[in-house]
Amino acid sequence: MAFDLKEIIASRLGENYDLHERHLNRTLVAAQRVIGFDKVYARAEGAYLYDMDDVAYLDFLSGYSVFNIGRNHPVVKKAIRDVLDLDLPNMVQMDCSLLSGLLAEAITKRTPPHLDAVFFCNSGTEAMEGALKFARAATGRKRVVSLASAFHGLSLGSLSLMGCESFTEGFGPLMEGFDARVPLDDIDELDRQLRSREVAAFVIETVQGKGCQTSKTDFFVRAQELCRKYGTLLISDEVQTGLGRTGKMFGFQHWDLEPDIITLAKTLSGGYVPCGAIVTRRDIYQKTFSRMDRCVVHSTTFGRNNLAMACGLASLEVIDNQKLIDNSAKMGALLMEKVDALRAKHSFIKEVRGKGLMIGIEFHEPSEFKLKMAWKLLHKIDKVLFAQMVVTQMLSKHRILTQVAGHAMDVMKILPPLIIGEKEVDMFVNAFDGVLTECRKFPGPMWELGNNFVKAALGSRRSAEPRPVSA
Repeated sequence: MAFDLKEIIASRLGENYDLHERHLNRTLVAAQRVIGFDKVYARAEGAYLYDMDDVAYLDFLSGYSVFNIGRNHPVVKKAIRDVLDLDLPNMVQMDCSLLSGLLAEAITKRTPPHLDAVFFCNSGTEAMEGALKFARAATGRKRVVSLASAFHGLSLGSLSLMGCESFTEGFGPLMEGFDARVPLDDIDELDRQLRSREVAAFVIETVQGKGCQTSKTDFFVRAQELCRKYGTLLISDEVQTGLGRTGKMFGFQHWDLEPDIITLAKTLSGGYVPCGAIVTRRDIYQKTFSRMDRCVVHSTTFGRNNLAMACGLASLEVIDNQKLIDNSAKMGALLMEKVDALRAKHSFIKEVRGKGLMIGIEFHEPSEFKLKMAWKLLHKIDKVLFAQMVVTQMLSKHRILTQVAGHAMDVMKILPPLIIGEKEVDMFVNAFDGVLTECRKFPGPMWELGNNFVKAALGSRRSAEPRPVSA
């Protein structure tokens, strides 16, 4: 019998969560069911997901910024079909493939002139791991400093830069010399960390993935000056902020920085084939590949595969041709303006922040007495519950997918595809206004949902308590 993938999917779509519970991450399945995220999506196009009844959901998460150009873009699909039709040699390893050379050329046409050497890999965390090796090889130093609340990936080196203990718990000891976290905008603390001249690299996200915080001062500019003063390399993690997300091609361009190394992934894949990259100065690159016998001292089997390279080339062309960077800046400004205007109506909203279409909406204790009491009750259990309550209702009632911005954060994060227009902006703002209006009704259905979250959180904590091991 011939293998028929379409028939398999048609006959078994809907078994998703049962299969994952049996064979994959059952804890994730349980969490998705509690918060109402256990939807079965059957197809996707542009800024929308569609369930088995062909009901549309507005995707304001875009796969954590994978789908900047939208889902299932026809230009990327055509590039994949073209590669398959050509029957090109792939991953010969002891050769130099054309497509990886073309993608490296295309990337360096879009970076500042000093960033002229590219290494391809498969993901953001793998790009960061390689960047850390490059920095150590170039400087001869071991230490690396990152920002408080940093997120740079979940493999061991990247994890060692983590600013959130909920991710590092149970995985220690982490990398020696990677434990310094500098608070954002604290230039004196950064000076204190770097002045020993033992730090290989200072790693930044110009807009942080967890919490969507960004500098309100000239911190990044002064940080670059300190790095140059003390011989420390500046690494800008552009995995989420890069390729148009913040309203510029790269996040560091908002401050006219000249980082020594940047990391890319997510959008470079076009949403199809994993694709990551390290982009750096040629002299730094050559410190790693310093002799002929070290020409493959850092390598990855699938990093330059033809499908990924074709996706990267197509994605960059779409970003340029559809003027998505300009649209990101324009729609991001409009979205933040309209959400910020809701502060006058809803005292839950503390701040709207971000750049381009990487936006965080932070909540705080409301001014109304009854709502204060409800807020305090939720926060006694878990600080994230109010934001989760809002995110859940955005999906279940208004069919808009968003997320909580991080562990123990009163922040909702939105990452729409860069293709959205005023229609999608208004859909989000009206839905958000409606959810917060429901939150003002206490007691009411929103707070009953919050009570359900409290019960689930308490049950989760009890199940996580240590139990005696029986023989």
